[in-house]
Amino acid sequence: MHTNVSAAYFTEKLYAMQSPEELVKIQRYFKSGEGQYGEGDVFIGVRMGNVFSLAKEFIKMPTDELEKLLESPVHELRTGALSIMNQQARSNKMPEADRKALYDLYLRRHDRINNWDLVDLSCIYVIGKYLNDKPRDILYQLAVSENMWERRTAMVSTAYFLKHGDLDDTFNIAEILLNDSQDLIHKAAGGWLRQAGKSDRVRLISFLDRYAATMPRTFLRYAIEHLSDEERRYYLNLKNK
Repeated sequence: MHTNVSAAYFTEKLYAMQSPEELVKIQRYFKSGEGQYGEGDVFIGVRMGNVFSLAKEFIKMPTDELEKLLESPVHELRTGALSIMNQQARSNKMPEADRKALYDLYLRRHDRINNWDLVDLSCIYVIGKYLNDKPRDILYQLAVSENMWERRTAMVSTAYFLKHGDLDDTFNIAEILLNDSQDLIHKAAGGWLRQAGKSDRVRLISFLDRYAATMPRTFLRYAIEHLSDEERRYYLNLKNK
């Protein structure tokens, strides 16, 4: 744990971990498939495991310094900021005012949270945990945003509620996202719908009976992954009709 938890010192420590070999791997990954570059992203070649380890040493970084990291075009620096935010938000000892400050920072700077890995790393605890005992209107606003990463935040944040047996928002937001045009939204919505279905199979089957024939194929495939072979064939055949 460092006593100097400034963004500048974190940046200095992170740059010391650069590796040309790692940069090649990262660039190859983020140029292909679902690991696409976020707009304006720059990579410096630091292994994600090292980013997460360094983040633990800076867990006391205040929100104003975290925002400085989020402003960086360097993907690994923003990953570090969101990893610190995630670790802070996981603590049950965090004062409510500090928890709200993290929540507000995430939403205010969502323009800097511009890829699936950044969303998934942090929103479950920074957003979901904060909203657990509060109205969740913001998730429904995000679910209809023009920004696909805000829509993904809306879906993935409900994972925290699932941990506590609260399935309504997962099903409701999945329904909102049924006609989404983005494959990365289909994967998130289908994946968390599947998780919800593990707690309430009847509700999942009802959802599938209603929407399987018209929902995007990727969405459907993710939602039915844990069903039997016969059930999966049945719902995929509905899609094919």
